[in-house]
Amino acid sequence: MGIGTGIAIYFVVWWTTLFITLPFGMRSQVSEGEVTEGTEPAAPANPQLLKRMLWNTVVAGMVFGLYWLFFYQLGFTLNDLPDFLGVS
Repeated sequence: MGIGTGIAIYFVVWWTTLFITLPFGMRSQVSEGEVTEGTEPAAPANPQLLKRMLWNTVVAGMVFGLYWLFFYQLGFTLNDLPDFLGVS
C-alpha cells in the first residue's frame, strides 16, 4: 500500500467513524431546557466538536491499524473472510 492509498483509506475511515460517533452523548437543547430562539430545538446544546474530532481521530486510527494489520501484515484477503467467519 502506497502512502497516498493509506491516506485515502484513513480519510474514508475517519469520516465514516465521525458520522457513527457524532450522536453519542449529545444532549439536545430541549433536554437541557434552554432553547435558543431561532434555532432548531433538537440541535445540540453543547456539541464540543473539537473534543469529538480528536476522539474520532483516535478511533479511526485504531480501525485503520486493524485494517492494515489484517490485510497488509497478516496477508488476509476478502476471499479469506468466509473461512474466517465459518461460512461455507
